[in-house]
Amino acid sequence: MKQMLTDFKKFIMKGNVLDLAVAVIIGAAFGAVVVSFTNDIVMPIIGAIFGKPSFNDLTLDIGDGVVFYGKFITVLVNFLIIAFVLFLIIKTFEKMQSMRKAGGADEEPEPLTVGDELLAEIRDILKAQRAS
Repeated sequence: MKQMLTDFKKFIMKGNVLDLAVAVIIGAAFGAVVVSFTNDIVMPIIGAIFGKPSFNDLTLDIGDGVVFYGKFITVLVNFLIIAFVLFLIIKTFEKMQSMRKAGGADEEPEPLTVGDELLAEIRDILKAQRAS
Protein backbone atom coordinates (compact mmCIF):
# COMPACT_ATOMS: atom_id res chain seq x y z
CA MET A 1 0.00 0.00 0.00
CA LYS A 2 2.84 2.39 0.83
CA GLN A 3 4.47 1.66 -2.53
CA MET A 4 1.20 2.41 -4.29
CA LEU A 5 0.94 5.78 -2.52
CA THR A 6 4.54 6.56 -3.43
CA ASP A 7 3.90 5.66 -7.08
CA PHE A 8 0.71 7.73 -7.09
CA LYS A 9 2.59 10.71 -5.67
CA LYS A 10 5.24 10.38 -8.42
CA PHE A 11 2.50 10.14 -11.05
CA ILE A 12 0.54 13.12 -9.79
CA MET A 13 3.64 15.30 -9.52
CA LYS A 14 4.71 14.69 -13.13
CA GLY A 15 4.63 17.76 -15.31
CA ASN A 16 2.16 16.21 -17.75
CA VAL A 17 -0.51 15.73 -15.09
CA LEU A 18 -0.11 19.28 -13.83
CA ASP A 19 -0.21 20.61 -17.40
CA LEU A 20 -3.39 18.64 -18.02
CA ALA A 21 -5.00 20.00 -14.86
CA VAL A 22 -4.16 23.56 -15.89
CA ALA A 23 -5.52 22.89 -19.38
CA VAL A 24 -8.82 21.59 -17.99
CA ILE A 25 -9.25 24.61 -15.72
CA ILE A 26 -8.39 27.06 -18.49
CA GLY A 27 -10.66 25.13 -20.86
CA ALA A 28 -13.58 25.45 -18.44
CA ALA A 29 -12.97 29.19 -18.06
CA PHE A 30 -12.62 29.55 -21.83
CA GLY A 31 -15.89 27.66 -22.28
CA ALA A 32 -17.65 30.11 -19.97
CA VAL A 33 -16.29 33.05 -21.97
CA VAL A 34 -17.41 31.53 -25.26
CA VAL A 35 -20.88 30.70 -23.88
CA SER A 36 -21.22 34.28 -22.66
CA PHE A 37 -20.03 35.60 -26.04
CA THR A 38 -22.56 33.40 -27.79
CA ASN A 39 -25.51 34.10 -25.49
CA ASP A 40 -24.84 37.78 -24.81
CA ILE A 41 -23.49 38.99 -28.15
CA VAL A 42 -24.09 36.61 -31.05
CA MET A 43 -27.58 35.38 -30.19
CA PRO A 44 -29.00 38.92 -29.67
CA ILE A 45 -27.61 39.83 -33.10
CA ILE A 46 -29.28 36.74 -34.54
CA GLY A 47 -32.44 37.76 -32.68
CA ALA A 48 -32.30 41.21 -34.24
CA ILE A 49 -31.96 39.68 -37.70
CA PHE A 50 -34.41 36.77 -37.41
CA GLY A 51 -36.76 38.15 -34.75
CA LYS A 52 -35.89 35.64 -32.01
CA PRO A 53 -32.87 35.85 -29.69
CA SER A 54 -32.79 32.08 -29.29
CA PHE A 55 -33.64 29.03 -31.33
CA ASN A 56 -34.58 27.02 -28.21
CA ASP A 57 -38.32 27.59 -28.68
CA LEU A 58 -38.36 26.05 -32.17
CA THR A 59 -40.15 22.69 -31.99
CA LEU A 60 -41.79 20.19 -34.28
CA ASP A 61 -44.85 18.27 -33.07
CA ILE A 62 -44.99 14.71 -34.35
CA GLY A 63 -48.01 12.91 -32.98
CA ASP A 64 -47.68 12.89 -29.22
CA GLY A 65 -43.96 13.69 -29.35
CA VAL A 66 -42.12 16.98 -29.59
CA VAL A 67 -38.81 17.43 -31.42
CA PHE A 68 -36.76 20.31 -29.97
CA TYR A 69 -34.70 21.02 -33.06
CA GLY A 70 -34.19 24.64 -31.95
CA LYS A 71 -32.05 23.53 -29.01
CA PHE A 72 -29.92 21.53 -31.43
CA ILE A 73 -29.49 24.60 -33.66
CA THR A 74 -28.43 26.66 -30.62
CA VAL A 75 -25.87 24.04 -29.58
CA LEU A 76 -24.63 23.82 -33.16
CA VAL A 77 -24.16 27.60 -33.35
CA ASN A 78 -22.26 27.50 -30.03
CA PHE A 79 -20.05 24.71 -31.36
CA LEU A 80 -19.27 26.59 -34.57
CA ILE A 81 -18.37 29.71 -32.62
CA ILE A 82 -16.09 27.74 -30.27
CA ALA A 83 -14.46 25.95 -33.21
CA PHE A 84 -13.88 29.25 -35.03
CA VAL A 85 -12.40 30.94 -31.95
CA LEU A 86 -10.09 27.96 -31.36
CA PHE A 87 -9.09 28.08 -35.03
CA LEU A 88 -8.17 31.77 -34.67
CA ILE A 89 -6.20 31.12 -31.48
CA ILE A 90 -4.25 28.24 -33.03
CA LYS A 91 -3.51 30.21 -36.20
CA THR A 92 -2.30 33.16 -34.11
CA PHE A 93 -0.13 30.88 -31.98
CA GLU A 94 1.38 29.23 -35.07
CA LYS A 95 2.08 32.64 -36.60
CA MET A 96 3.81 33.81 -33.41
CA GLN A 97 5.87 30.59 -33.31
CA SER A 98 6.97 31.00 -36.93
CA MET A 99 7.87 34.66 -36.29
CA ARG A 100 9.95 33.61 -33.29
CA LYS A 101 11.74 30.94 -35.35
CA ALA A 102 12.35 33.37 -38.19
CA GLY A 103 13.77 35.93 -35.77
CA GLY A 104 16.02 33.34 -34.18
CA ALA A 105 17.38 32.12 -37.54
CA ASP A 106 19.15 35.42 -38.22
CA GLU A 107 21.09 35.29 -34.99
CA GLU A 108 24.51 33.69 -34.84
CA PRO A 109 24.73 30.45 -32.91
CA GLU A 110 26.12 30.64 -29.40
CA PRO A 111 29.85 29.94 -29.19
CA LEU A 112 30.76 26.40 -28.19
CA THR A 113 31.97 25.71 -24.69
CA VAL A 114 35.34 24.04 -24.18
CA GLY A 115 33.62 20.72 -23.55
CA ASP A 116 31.52 21.06 -26.71
CA GLU A 117 34.64 21.89 -28.74
CA LEU A 118 36.41 18.80 -27.39
CA LEU A 119 33.41 16.62 -28.20
CA ALA A 120 33.30 18.03 -31.72
CA GLU A 121 37.00 17.26 -32.18
CA ILE A 122 36.51 13.69 -30.91
CA ARG A 123 33.57 13.27 -33.27
CA ASP A 124 35.63 14.51 -36.21
CA ILE A 125 38.52 12.18 -35.32
CA LEU A 126 36.16 9.18 -35.11
CA LYS A 127 34.60 10.08 -38.47
CA ALA A 128 38.05 10.33 -40.03
CA GLN A 129 39.06 6.93 -38.61
CA ARG A 130 35.91 5.26 -39.96
CA ALA A 131 36.44 6.81 -43.38
CA SER A 132 39.98 5.42 -43.71
